[in-house]
Amino acid sequence: MKKTEKEFDCVEMMHAGALRIYEETKDMTNEEEMEYWRRKNEEARQKFPQMREAAQANTSPG
Repeated sequence: MKKTEKEFDCVEMMHAGALRIYEETKDMTNEEEMEYWRRKNEEARQKFPQMREAAQANTSPG
């Protein structure tokens, strides 16, 4: 079986992202980390407004 070179490695990307978040939050208190995640959540909701619509649709009584 011939091995091909990957153009994109999802696992590597996930590890790099986790390491970046760890470095950003490692010295934070619990309260600071909660505020970090609230801020990141709001940034994501502004950048991707369809996320809010999907979240509301998932929590609406059906």
